[in-house]
Amino acid sequence: MPTPSLPSRRGLLFGTAAVSAGALLTTGCTSNESNDSKDADARQADVAQDKPGKKVTIGFAGPQADHGWLNAINENATSRAEKYSDVTLVTTEGSNDTAQQIGQVETLINKKVDVLVILPADGKALTQVGLKAMRAGIPVVNLDRIFASPQAYRCWIGGDNYGMGLNAGRYIGERLKDKKNAKVVELAGMDNLELTRQRTQGFDDALKNYPNIKKVARQAAEFTVESGQAKMSQLLRAVPEFDALWNHDDDQGVGAERAIQQAGRDEFFMVGGAGSKHAMDAIRADNTVLKATVLYPPTMAASAIDLARALGQGKGVNGLAEFEIPASLTLYSAVVTKDNVEEYLPTGFV
Repeated sequence: MPTPSLPSRRGLLFGTAAVSAGALLTTGCTSNESNDSKDADARQADVAQDKPGKKVTIGFAGPQADHGWLNAINENATSRAEKYSDVTLVTTEGSNDTAQQIGQVETLINKKVDVLVILPADGKALTQVGLKAMRAGIPVVNLDRIFASPQAYRCWIGGDNYGMGLNAGRYIGERLKDKKNAKVVELAGMDNLELTRQRTQGFDDALKNYPNIKKVARQAAEFTVESGQAKMSQLLRAVPEFDALWNHDDDQGVGAERAIQQAGRDEFFMVGGAGSKHAMDAIRADNTVLKATVLYPPTMAASAIDLARALGQGKGVNGLAEFEIPASLTLYSAVVTKDNVEEYLPTGFV
């Protein structure tokens, strides 16, 4: 899943961080336009550029690629690092086992890499090893699943789970705002994960703006095709008729689509989550109930490499006036529809 340079509305997808460090426009620190250009240049931050700079070794501890989005995370990190001749990327095998991942990160610490990028299997469980790295003088870029203490990382970058639910609810709400007594159902992810609860909260908060819409059923799945099919079948049996479905995850959405086809139901439209290529292809074809997907961009891993490189070179991010990279960056969850799918299609993950 490559990370191309994307103009126009794609800026909503990537937010500030996900554009490569060298691709952003340089912004001066000056606020006085009457100052001459020499003084303005003197106040600009020393920023990382696309051209080669100080060599940096980045340790990357990513997830086990047992899910389309997680695999895309690993691919984005690797492909971004290959772009830079001054970056050496040292990757771990990838694990969803916290003890194993802790050991992998400790190995990277012992190798004395310059910067660490970590997407923890469990943020709380890996907090201590993040602290260990920071205390050893190795700055950590915490990717998506956040550590329990901000002392365990120099920078956090990740998606907006609440915003994902919020934008899904807004899209559905706008489509159904003129329909009397509209009904929606929700196929959530794993309820033991905070991210699932955040997505549901955002969705529910958005629906509060549409008093004509009622959520009549919710079922939690497990981010897998099999669970999506099984749980969607239950929803279809429980609710004989409804107007819209929000599914938290495009991988489990493949199973949900199967259940919908088997049931012969098409009285509603479906909104997916994350931004898989399968979902975008279906949206573009416009021949199924799937009409939109709300992005949770795995391009955040490419951005994490950009940030780690800037940290290793002791520089800021091009396009920002500050001399240091930000402490946190939250990416935007854009809604992909038939109207804009061609723009976002290159970012769709398999």
